[in-house]
Order: sequence, then structure tokens, then C-alpha cells
Amino acid sequence: MVKEGVNELDVARQYSETSAKVSEAIEKKKGGKANAPDPEDLKKELEMWQHKVSVDELCDKLGTHPDNGLTTAEANKRLASDGPNVLSPPKVTPWYIKLLLQFTDFFSMLLSAAAILCFVGYGLDNSTQDNLYLGCVLTGVVIVTALFSFYQNMKSEKTMEAFKNFLPPQALVHRDGKQLQIPAKDLVVGDVVDVKLGDKIPADLRIIKNAKLKVDNSSLTGEPEPQARSIECTDENPLETKNLTFFGTLAVDGTATGVVVLTGDRTVFGRIAGLAAASGNEETTLQIEIHHFVIAIAIYALSLGLIFFIVGIIKNTGWISNIVFTLSIIVANVPEGLLATVTVSLTLTAKRMAKKQVLVKKLECVETLGSTTTICSDKTGTLTQNRMTVVHVMVGDTIYTSKTATTEQTFDTTDPLFKEAFYVMANCAKAEFDSGDMEKFPDKPIIERVVNGDASEAGILKFCEQIEPVMAVRARNPQVGGIPFNSTNKFMVTIHKDESNPGMLKQCFKGAPERVLERCSKILTREGVVDCTPEQVARVNEHLATLMDNGERVLGLALTSYAPPPAAEADKFFDQDAPGFPMQGMTFVGLTALLDPPRESVPGAVERCQSAGVQVIMVTGDHPATAKAIAKSIGIIKDPTAQDLAKMRGVELDQIDRSEVKSVVVPGWELKDFEEDDWNRILAHEQIVFARTSPQQKLIIVENCQRLGKIVAVTGDGVNDSPALKKANIGVAMGIAGSDVSKEAADMILLDDNFSSIVSGIEEGRLIFDNLKKSIAYTLSSNIPELTPFLVFIITGVPSALSTILILCIDLGTDMIPAISFAYEKAEADIMERPPRDAKRDRLVNRVLVCFSYLQLGIYQAVAGYFTYMVIWNDYMLHPSSILGLDGGGNWAQPAEDNRRWFFSEHERLQKQSFDRSFFTEDDYPTYFNGAQPGFIEATTARFKDLVPTPSSDSSLPLGASDNAQFNNMIKAVGTELGRPFCLEFACQPSGAADFVLNDYDACFSDPATSGTVYYTGVNTGKKNPNVVESEDEGEGCIFSWTYDQQKQTYLRAQTGYFDTVIIVRTCIAFVCKTRLLAVTPRLIWGNKIHLIGVFSMILMIVGLTYIPGLNTAFGAAPILGRHWLPGIPWAIIILIFGETRKLLMRMGVKNPNFKLGAWLRKYAYW
Repeated sequence: MVKEGVNELDVARQYSETSAKVSEAIEKKKGGKANAPDPEDLKKELEMWQHKVSVDELCDKLGTHPDNGLTTAEANKRLASDGPNVLSPPKVTPWYIKLLLQFTDFFSMLLSAAAILCFVGYGLDNSTQDNLYLGCVLTGVVIVTALFSFYQNMKSEKTMEAFKNFLPPQALVHRDGKQLQIPAKDLVVGDVVDVKLGDKIPADLRIIKNAKLKVDNSSLTGEPEPQARSIECTDENPLETKNLTFFGTLAVDGTATGVVVLTGDRTVFGRIAGLAAASGNEETTLQIEIHHFVIAIAIYALSLGLIFFIVGIIKNTGWISNIVFTLSIIVANVPEGLLATVTVSLTLTAKRMAKKQVLVKKLECVETLGSTTTICSDKTGTLTQNRMTVVHVMVGDTIYTSKTATTEQTFDTTDPLFKEAFYVMANCAKAEFDSGDMEKFPDKPIIERVVNGDASEAGILKFCEQIEPVMAVRARNPQVGGIPFNSTNKFMVTIHKDESNPGMLKQCFKGAPERVLERCSKILTREGVVDCTPEQVARVNEHLATLMDNGERVLGLALTSYAPPPAAEADKFFDQDAPGFPMQGMTFVGLTALLDPPRESVPGAVERCQSAGVQVIMVTGDHPATAKAIAKSIGIIKDPTAQDLAKMRGVELDQIDRSEVKSVVVPGWELKDFEEDDWNRILAHEQIVFARTSPQQKLIIVENCQRLGKIVAVTGDGVNDSPALKKANIGVAMGIAGSDVSKEAADMILLDDNFSSIVSGIEEGRLIFDNLKKSIAYTLSSNIPELTPFLVFIITGVPSALSTILILCIDLGTDMIPAISFAYEKAEADIMERPPRDAKRDRLVNRVLVCFSYLQLGIYQAVAGYFTYMVIWNDYMLHPSSILGLDGGGNWAQPAEDNRRWFFSEHERLQKQSFDRSFFTEDDYPTYFNGAQPGFIEATTARFKDLVPTPSSDSSLPLGASDNAQFNNMIKAVGTELGRPFCLEFACQPSGAADFVLNDYDACFSDPATSGTVYYTGVNTGKKNPNVVESEDEGEGCIFSWTYDQQKQTYLRAQTGYFDTVIIVRTCIAFVCKTRLLAVTPRLIWGNKIHLIGVFSMILMIVGLTYIPGLNTAFGAAPILGRHWLPGIPWAIIILIFGETRKLLMRMGVKNPNFKLGAWLRKYAYW
């Protein structure tokens, strides 16, 4: 018989269309295309016809028999065409592909590109190994961090595999008129299957025979209480009707026989599996931020490189040199250490969250929780305990509450009326504590004990046990008869010997309130037992309506007493089918109401989320009234809904102004016809509950929240939550009550099932964002002092103040520990009071942070470094004016031998700063390379290696004289050309002189034709020229010659001074970046000892690199004088004062908006 309202032609049409779709899927599967169902089709509501038709019609359409089942031949045929009753296995990504994918994130690709540029630069100019070293180090950083991330994320996607656990290995099936045990995977549509207590349902079944079957659908619908099954169709919605059971659910009571209507991927669970697989992981907010940051850095670096490439062309720089320096500028903009810093910081945070019982499966997701604007939370098992609990007891015309997470106990256990209700609740039940569990865990809390019995009886048993041991009560009042509960009667009767009145029997009656009330003629009141009048029944019904409006399951309680029957009539008296004991005229005692109560920590956690600006939305498969009651009790709903307002005002619903409604409860059946405008209207409410939702609808809710720009976290524990968990920006599963499927689909697992851990997660997520901003602000601030030396060199020709190796020492050495130490910073005071960051505006790296790091801290460090750099040059006799253009020709301290040249500086006297300088090159001394001049030989080489002043062994020559003619010719040419003597000793033998003349400028340089060879003896002996006249006039002052070693050592000392000063300033910048708004107090300083260790390590590193022999050579540094440490100290102190003053002014602006400067800084300078 077809259910009323269902047209047989429609059923036939639906069946035909379904069969066609299945056939099409089978053909695709045979063609290798079946494993890609359309995700949009999976999101549509489940449509079935099999539950709407009669059993005979169902068997007729499916070609089966309700008793004999299919024939073996037909079953084998269907198995061959439909495929096995299993879920399609997922495509498994090989481990090596997963490893390779670690190299494809934007940061890794940026560093890889930088490494390639370094190798290209080395290929173009291999005179120095710097680019080779840098390329190798960058490659190493990429490989190490990729391996580290791969290790952390090595758990593969196992969502589909977890679904396999729902398939029972064997099923009891009717075939050829016989009962057979076959593998569940061999079931086909039309098979007749028997199920019993404890069985997992092997496929989607239509019930055709039923003996009190109850199934646990909590993982599918969120209903915590077992659901009774029946043969009749009770609802057109397949998920609501009672004549269907679903693959993977559990039979918890009774037996039944059913016909298989759907198998494998076509089952309800199969559709959920398809949805979970089709719901690809959303890109995390941190990945989006890093993507944005990498693109910005790449554009900035390439733009800067292009600009200076053009400058190089304008300055006629050689093509190879120009390309190499362009590549160097691009690479200098890449924060080499930041990838490692981010990875390590996330790992440290994940470990810290693990201590708070939060398991992070995907590192990048740590920050996403902090960016969350909306939490879509499942109810059962997440917000609630997934255990039915007595929450109210009504006796004496008063409703009393029990102690839960949101209420305190208001009843008195010594109250005589309550004692009568307690007697019924304790005795009128068959549930017992599991003896095995009690023996194994004797000290287990009552609320956590295992109970043999259904959920409602378990809740009543645990409630009573907390008042008085139930087994002792039952022992004192032994049961002698009764009627067990069944879904037809909807009541239970037990008869006991009455310990308080020996010789009498006490009959307890418990069941549906209406069934209890109709059998009662009296009622227990404060005035005693009185007749049950219509007015009293009306009062009870008012209390009943109040409790049921809260979504509670209400049971009525009644009692009666009588003398026991004569022994000869006992069997007839206690007959369950035709009872001789009274079934009317009982005394109504009261009501008891059960609910799956909130977890203890949930109300506070919801309040903290809301104070942090995070909206909490309940999304459950449970009944709207139940969902609304729980939402109210935990603070998700605080204001009346439109229906509440209409009821309060006594008006029609359409008369309520929707603009004043802040809360809404939306049942799933309304969502089916929602358009985009409807979603926008519903999601604009502040307080939202979605009830009776299907897995598809949960997914659609998440998608619409994301469409509106919300960062969505989904919490859940059931299989039905897995598609939404997978689709959310971050999925959070329960670790204890959660199904394997939900855990695998989630990004984060609450190991203790404590919803309040989400609050910790939000705080940690915000903290990691704050700390990453601090770390990035600190790290990026080194870019300008690293980049400036290249730019100054290109523009002014001043030798680069920092080598590539020293840049690496900053990025991967001195900066690494301080940058990572920011991960240990504690949260600033307002972190959970401010709203979630706007993902579109409040970026990890925004304009303000870039300005702060580059234009304030970066330029300041560069200026401080150049101050020390120039001081050292000056102390080594080269005036800053002499440094300009010093390396413009590429001759100063060049690593390539062919490019090395002698350098000469002019001074008023030795140890005084230079006022002019020159290199011995054809450009500076062209006359001497264009043929022999009077008194000279032709200069044939300018290379340093050809002009080495090797001391002569000829004893007739002055001590220290060289017999290298080209060197002697160079000395004479330089002295003649510059018109002043050398600062060190020299000698010559003019024509007609009997002996060598020492340190006589006129004799040796005034007349080159007669002065003979000039020997520069001081270059080997180191003796000073005592005849120098301190002046800049011609013939006075002196010339100082610079060998390659002198050039190199002076240059290395100047570079080391620049490096050391930058690091000294950076030690204070580490404290400037320690907070974004708060003052850096001693308490904060000592609160993060890792940060102190990082700062201390910076000092140790620069001292070691400066003074440890071998180490300084390897890293291109050199020892500097003690006084050269001093210039950097004032600069460091000033930047610390600047940073703290800036934060002070911002705090003043927060406290007093009328303080314009502070308010302006807070608005425009808070990064």
C-alpha cells in the first residue's frame, strides 16, 4: 500500500530515473570514469522511493521475495553488474609525490628561484665563490624545510579508508529460500537481510519485518537516543522515515528483516564519502598570507633589480657585472631565513597546543583558527555530552532542575514527593551498570560508567545512583512482575515488594506522559493524594509543554499499592499479555525530563568566543526544539526568535519586523528551497541555529558562510560532519567521541573532546599570527641594511659594506634564534578582546609593517652601519670622501688576481686621513703605458701579481730594494705624477751621484730623466720617511701605497664593523619588535627566556666571527679594534628609546582619543 499522497506513477518514474542513473554510473565505471561523481549532485538532498511503497510492491519492483530472497544466480548477476557493496577506494597519492609537493609552496619556490639566480650569477662570474655558497645554502634551506614539513604532514588522507570500518564483514541473507552467512561486500539490491542487536547495518535496508528494532543514528543525524524502526513509512524524507536503516549504523535493540535498496557508493554513507572526497581542503589563511607576501616580495625584488640594471647600463657597467649585481640585488631582497622561521614557529605552537590536548594535523592550520570569524559546531558529542541525562523533575506542581553545566540542583532529596518519584525512577527500569566495566574500573565516575540499557534508562540510572545506590534500592524492593517497555504501548510496568510496607506490593508505571495520565485517577500533591481533576491534568500538561518546548524527552511517573494475590492466582495475576494487576486508577507522581546536556566548559567557551568577535553557529541533525533549548542554555541564542516574539506579543509571524530579530532557528526542511538571497538573510543574524540538517546541508551552510567572506571553523564528531569538516577553512574533530572518519577529515583534533580547547586554539592562532608578524617585522628589517651596500656600491662606487656570506650570517645565523624566539612570546592583554582580523585587510605583511621594517628600522640600521663603516675607513687613513668611487673600476681588493691593482692614497702625513687617491691603471696613468718616456721604461702591466716588490739579493742595492723593473718604474711614475714623496722610505741614485739618496723628493722625482731608478725600500722594510712635510702642497705631504693584502684587510675590517654594528642595533630591535603595543618591561623580558638566549647568541656570534681565527677567515670577517664596537652602541640605545616612545604614544592614543598624535599613530602606525 502506497502512503497517502504518493502517486504510483511518480514512484515508477523515480524508480525508472534512478535505475537509469545507476546503469549510467555502471557503464562509466566500466569505462574507467566512475570515480568522479559530480560534487553538485552529491550536495542535492537524497531522493528515494523505496520507503514510500508497500512491501509487496517494493519486492515486485526489485525482483525479490520477502521470505525466500533472491536466487543465487540472480544475486551473482547483480553483483557483476552493480559491483561489490564497498565504498570506492580513494586515489592514493604516492609518498614521493607528496614530498615533491612540499617544494611547490610559494615560499619554497621563491627561495628556489633565488638559488637558481645565484648559480646563474656564479656561472657568469666565478671569480668569487659567494654566489655559489649562497645558492647552495638556499637550496639546503629549501630541502631541509621541505623534509621537515613532509615529516610533520606525512599522514596521508585516509578519509575514505575510515569509511570502510563501517562495513561489517558478514551478513545473514535469504537466498534460494535459505538463510546464508555471506561477506557483506557481496550483498546486492534485492537481498533480504536479517539484523539483530549488536549488528552493524550492512547496506541501506527497507524494513519489511520488525521486532522492536532500534538503531543508533547519532553518527548520521546527531540524535543521541536510539531510534525505533517500523515497517510503515512515517515521513517522505528518507532520513526521517522509520522504515529505513542505513549502512554503517548500529542495531542496539531488537531484530528485523530488511530488503537491500542501496549498496556501496549509492548508500547514504557512500554519498557522504563522496562529499568528503569532493570537498577539497581549503587553502589556509596562512598559505594565503604567505602567497600574498611572496608575490609582493618578488615584485619588489624584480622591480628593484630592473631599476638598477638600467642604472648599470646608463653607467656603462659591463654586461656580465651588471647582470651579476642585478641578481645580487634580487637575492638580497629574499628573506632566506623566514621559511625556516615560519616552519619552526608553527611546529613549536603545534607542540604547545598538544600540551593543551589539541592535536594539529596540518601546521599551517594553527593560524587559521586565530583568523576564524565563524564556528559552525555540531551539537551532539561536541557541545553536548552525547549521553542522556535527567535535567528536570516535576513533582508537586513544581519543576526542579538537576545539576548540569548550566544549572544547579534545586530539588531536595528528602522531599517526600521527590522520594516517591525517585522510587519509580530507580525501580521501574531494566538498565544496569556493566559488571565487567565496574570490576575493571571501580573508581570510575558515575557519569562515565558503562550501562547496559538504552540511553534514557542509562540517564535515569546515573541520576538515581548519584542520590542512592540503585542496586541496593532494587535489592530491598525486589521485582515480582511487570510489563517491559515496547514502542506500541509506550510504557513500562514493574511490581515490587514494598520495603516500607511489608506484605504489600508497590506497582511502578513509567512511560509517555499522555499514556501515564490516562491511567491515573489520583495525583500526588503537597496536600497529599487527591483526585485527578481536569484542572490538575491541565497544569501537568502546561509543565509538560514547557519541558517539551526545551526539546527534552519527558516521561510520566505513577504508583499504586495493593495486597499480593493468592499464590494459586499469582501466575494469572502477573500475566503480561492479560494482566490481572490494575492498569487503571493509579496515582500520578510526576514527570522526569531528559536531555543530552551541554559539556561543563561549553557555556564559558561560547561566551569567550563571542567576546573575541567569533560567531558560534549550531549545526545539528537533531530536532529544532532540542537544538534551540541547548543553544539557549549555552548562550548561542540570547535573544528571542521571530516565533518567540510573535508568541509573546500574540500576533502573527508575518507582523514581526525582521530587522529587530537577532536570532533564528532554521530547520533543514526549509533549506531545500533556499536561494542566495535567503542565505544572505539568514546568515545576517547574530545568533543562528540550523537543526534537522543533512550532511549535504551542513556542507552547503559552510560554503555559504565562506561565500560571504567568513573564515569558517567546523567542529564535529560524526560521520555526517566529515564533508563540512573537510570543506571548512579549518575542521576540528573530537578525539574521544569522534568517529575515525571525522578525525581523518579534520585538520585539528580535540583530544579531550573539550570545546573550550577551541578558545585556547583561537588564542593560540591569534598569538601565532601576532608572533609571526613580530618575527617577520624583525626579519624584514634586516633587508635594507643587507640591500643598501649593493645599492650604494652601484650608485657611488663605495665598496660594498656587506658581503654575501655576511648576509647569510645575518639571515641564517644571528637572526635565526631571535626570530624563532618570537614563537615563545605570550599573548598581549587584548588578544581575545579584539575582533577577528579582516583577512582582506589585516595581512600578515601589510603596508604599515613594511614601512616600519624597511623605512624606519631598516634605513636606521643601514645608516648606523655606514657610520661605523666610515669610522673604520677613516681610522685606516682613508677619508670618507676618498671612499666615493673607490671600487667604481672594480679594482679595490678584488678576489680575481687579474683585477687587482696597486692603490695609492695621498696624505698630509702618515696616519692622517687621505685627501686624494688613485689606482695604478692605464686609465689613471695612460702616459706611461704608451711607450718609453724620458727616465722611464714602458709600463707593460698594471696587474698586482706582476708588480710584486720582491726584495733583491743584490747587496749593492739599498736594503729592501726590489729588482722588479716594472714595480720600480710604477713607483717612479706615481711619485712623479702625484708630485709628492712616499710615506715610507725610498731611494734613488741620480746621474753623477756616487751613492744612493734617501727620501729626497727633488732628487728622485723632480727630474725623471736624471734621477735614475727609484727603489721603494719602505714597502719591504716598513720604515717611515722622516722627511715628510705635513702639507697638501706639491712636493709635500706623502703617498701611501696599498698592497692587495692591506686593501683586503682594511676592507674586511670595515665590513666587519658594519656587520657588527647592524647586529648590535638589531639586539635592541629584537626588543622593539617584542610587543606591538605594550611596553617592554622586565617582566616581559624575563618572561621569554628563549628570546634572551637569542639576543645573547647574537652577541656571541658576532664576537666569534670577529675574533676566532679560522672562523673569521671562513666567513670573510676580520678582527676590529675595541673602539670600533663603540659607535654602534648609541645607535642601539636610540632605536630602543624610539620604539618604546612610539608604543607609549599609541597607548596614550588608545586611552585618550583626544590625544591626536597617539590616535593617529595607533591608526596608521600599528602594524
